[in-house]
Amino acid sequence: MAKVLIIDDDPSARRMICRILTEAGHLAIDAEDGLDGVRRFRAEAPDLVVTDLIMPRQEGIQTIADIRASGDETPIIAISGGGAGAAELYLNMAEELGASAVLAKPFRPSDLLSLVDELLDPAFMVESSSVQTD
Repeated sequence: MAKVLIIDDDPSARRMICRILTEAGHLAIDAEDGLDGVRRFRAEAPDLVVTDLIMPRQEGIQTIADIRASGDETPIIAISGGGAGAAELYLNMAEELGASAVLAKPFRPSDLLSLVDELLDPAFMVESSSVQTD
């Protein structure tokens, strides 16, 4: 079981993601925007973060940047529906800023759970924290 922080301004999307993760045996905690999400991240020390990208007050790109600025390597899944073409742009930006994985909305529960399992796998955690040299 992992503690997963879900950050999404859409209450129904947030509830759905929390339900998917809870039914899979994880502890889901939630936040309604990036400001609340960064605060909850610092207070709760989750094992994984799932964040929407387009939100009021503080969007997901800044949220990812804030988490990464502290040097924290907690896996982050960026999600976005963002409209035609915009979702892909935002998801690419999220990866460049340190998201571990991206997922376009709408997504299947199995797709989310596969990413969660992959990112929580101890082999991934070791791989992502190792420094590669040439």
